[in-house]
Amino acid sequence: MNVKADNYRKRMYLGQDGNALVQLLVLNAVLFVVLKFVYVCFVMTGASGPGFVSHVFNWFVLPASPEKIAWRPWTLISFMFTDQQLFRFISNMFWLWSFGYILQDLTGNRKLIPIYLYGGMGGAVLYMMSHIVFPSLRPLADTDILYGANCSIAAVAVATTILSPDYRIFPMISGGIPIWILTLVFLLLNFSGVANGDVAGYIAYAAGAAMGFLFIDQLRRGRDGSIWINQFFDWFGNLFNPDKKKNIKNKKDEFHYNVAGTQPYKKIPNITQKRIDEILDKINQQGYRFLTSEEKEILRRAAEEEDL
Repeated sequence: MNVKADNYRKRMYLGQDGNALVQLLVLNAVLFVVLKFVYVCFVMTGASGPGFVSHVFNWFVLPASPEKIAWRPWTLISFMFTDQQLFRFISNMFWLWSFGYILQDLTGNRKLIPIYLYGGMGGAVLYMMSHIVFPSLRPLADTDILYGANCSIAAVAVATTILSPDYRIFPMISGGIPIWILTLVFLLLNFSGVANGDVAGYIAYAAGAAMGFLFIDQLRRGRDGSIWINQFFDWFGNLFNPDKKKNIKNKKDEFHYNVAGTQPYKKIPNITQKRIDEILDKINQQGYRFLTSEEKEILRRAAEEEDL
């Protein structure tokens, strides 16, 4: 892949609509700011901090008690976007951006959100189960809560590392730093307080990391766990976009190629803005390595014409 094609690729990631990494960062940031604003309103009106927790914050975090989860099932999702500690939130968003950017570079735009969700839900299940299985945690089931993106980011970090352990960052430093070192630093920081902290929370983090490993392991076996999630999001998005046109094949062309089985002549790639946008969208969804030789040629010629 040459430098000019790489420039197209990076432009797509930074500016194109539907960027999964940007969506996750924005969703986390918006919910964090909204909850902080509500907290300030509580304080300014004379209400106490515990009042904010009981009347607002607890409706977004994951309770350890299965009975409470049954009454608040949305917390299985909302907790992984919820935080109230500023420095932890900033740290989590940094790690999410770091690993999420690399993951999208390797797999395209349709794996990051599913892995994020799988990591969070896996952590939620183990968090709840730990309060049932371990006698020392049972008395805490009515008061313990889980929140933050740590489980989800652990899944993204491990998935990225398992997918490409030889990937290197900062190539100007002695040929680059292997990504597994970055992952090791992240995991050590997350588990450094296990001796004095919330044991159930660290079990949830470990479960999130395990979900990232399992996702890539199953993907290599031909089972893509992101398909149904992406199909659901596509269906849900189309509900609010009735004017979206379906890509209908030309029946004449479809009949010709199905019968002949081969292309009767060699097409000369025609460079149009629409064609370039389609190629960039394919990179965004699947990754550069899934481009055909014709599409790579179009991208190369477009980059050369842009420099003229």
